[in-house]
Amino acid sequence: MKKNLLLSMCIFISYSLLAQNADSTWLVNNYYKIEKYIPMRDGIKLFTSIYIPKDKTGKHPILIERTPYSCKPYGEHNWKEYWNSYKNEYFKEGYIMVTQDVRGRWMSEGEFKDVRPFNADKKGKETDEASDTYDAIEWLIKNIPGNNGNAGVFGISYPGFYSTMAAASNHPALKAVSPQAPVTNWFIGDDFHHNGAFFQLDAVDFYSALGGGFGQPHPVPTSMDARSVGYPDHDNYKFFIEAGSLKNLTKYMGDSIAFWKDLMAHPNYDAWWKARDARNATKNLQPAMLWVGGLFDAEDCWGAWNAYKAAEQNNPGKAFNKIVEGPWYHDQWSNQDGTHHGNIQFGSNTSYYYQQHFEIPFFNYFLKGKGDIAAIAEANIFVTGANEWKSFTKWPPENKEDKVMYLQANGKLDWSKPTAEKSFDEYTSDPNKPVPYEEEVHFNRTRTYMTDDQRFAARRPDVLVFKTDTLTTDITLAGNVIADILTSISTTDADFVVKIIDVLPEYEGYNKVDIYAEKDPEKIYPMGGYQMLVRAEIMRGRYRKSYENPETFTPGKIEEVRFELPSIAHTFKKGHRIMVQIQSSWFPLVDRNPQQYMDIYNANSSDFKKADIRIYHEAANASKMILPVVK
Repeated sequence: MKKNLLLSMCIFISYSLLAQNADSTWLVNNYYKIEKYIPMRDGIKLFTSIYIPKDKTGKHPILIERTPYSCKPYGEHNWKEYWNSYKNEYFKEGYIMVTQDVRGRWMSEGEFKDVRPFNADKKGKETDEASDTYDAIEWLIKNIPGNNGNAGVFGISYPGFYSTMAAASNHPALKAVSPQAPVTNWFIGDDFHHNGAFFQLDAVDFYSALGGGFGQPHPVPTSMDARSVGYPDHDNYKFFIEAGSLKNLTKYMGDSIAFWKDLMAHPNYDAWWKARDARNATKNLQPAMLWVGGLFDAEDCWGAWNAYKAAEQNNPGKAFNKIVEGPWYHDQWSNQDGTHHGNIQFGSNTSYYYQQHFEIPFFNYFLKGKGDIAAIAEANIFVTGANEWKSFTKWPPENKEDKVMYLQANGKLDWSKPTAEKSFDEYTSDPNKPVPYEEEVHFNRTRTYMTDDQRFAARRPDVLVFKTDTLTTDITLAGNVIADILTSISTTDADFVVKIIDVLPEYEGYNKVDIYAEKDPEKIYPMGGYQMLVRAEIMRGRYRKSYENPETFTPGKIEEVRFELPSIAHTFKKGHRIMVQIQSSWFPLVDRNPQQYMDIYNANSSDFKKADIRIYHEAANASKMILPVVK
């Protein structure tokens, strides 16, 4: 059996390699590559890599990605391996494919600014990312032979941010833009903060010399980026515990990472942060917009939902402003395998479906006048649990009803409001023994924690668990969950992590088996009773009323902590249970709250205090989840 399996794999790999070789040969025979410095209005020149079809029988659209992550490989005879990507489809369609190093990164001139603010009132030679895009498109339309006068822009994550800015340029040739997992607001919901809580694991890895030092300045163009020093310890829980407070992590940044200093200097949602909200650039958008995101994106889950929402509100009546959300980790929709996320299977290749049914038809229609877009609904959402694509005329869906599910005594969760006069659960949150975000030992943040089994956390005394009885019918949630927690704490500040979990039946399971080790028991994961994380979010308690004006807690006083979790689309199947877990640390994903009201960014390890935290489920103080139930 194993020999046959290995033989089949060898044949599959051989055919794949032959197909890749054929595609690479075709691309090189049918395209040529040039590299140009494109001048901006202020005289700065941006390095641009351009792949142009040799075919002169027709006109070709231009598709652009602007990136801080490099146009590599450099050199007109060095080609990016597009033939190993779905983007090879664009070459087959005859697109002029363009990648540009943004201002101050890699081979481009100028000074790089993280999430450079959009300037709606530019004058003269003033620039921002929108104007840089405008100037790039203007040059490409005038100077690249054989173009049809139509341009599109797309990009994932940081290039998604540049895509949003590109849309705001409103160049007349720019017909279609697809911001994908776009960095949108680094204080409220993307990458480095969620509701004001600092996501230290990603920030340290992104900016420090340990992880590669993204923010190191490039005073002159260079094809060489900073090298990673490497981490002194490969157990991230141990590393961050021993590092102590946030100010001790600053030593790993050196003196040159300006944005780290900005992070430390702006603990609250002030004017500096507000200027860097990409939603500022979503007014009067002329291009067709296709926003794309992943339901299980550990980096920019918030951005796509909320940038799309802002574009809807800021452009009433806009003909084409749509969203696609699939069951993906960060950028999985651009990969070849969208069949699963960690242990959770989707029953089909959702990435391939997205590429063929949404993205490629979108650009073909608006840039080539080819095909139609009737199949692209307002909201195109993959509903996990049910494992099917659904089309909606709006998001959240019109047939969504907000229903209240209450926390109850004895770990219960149901639709009835509690009637007890006095009822609460209590746990002690100890910053020196924080709840891990993931069970295994590793250094880099995992992407699978977004669907990981939460049984490890449910066993801890500092994690509260509430669950329904076994469901007698399917329940589909589509939209934002609101956590409305009534709490009292013994200190003056605390964090609150709320998780929405799908508990699989005890008897349900399948073998997660490595294809080369079919009978290896270590490759089998027990799915019976699996506690699938569907959505989780953190709220830094001091921001419960305002991001701009944080407030202390009064020890012992019952207060409301109410916040929104990013949209979900999930069916809890009959026979499953809905579970809610509540805790006050999520480490080392998120930095530790000292649990006393102070400047966390300058706290010492000695400032960390234990906090006794009560979560109330009584008639007068009924903690609850407001769930978007599809009728």
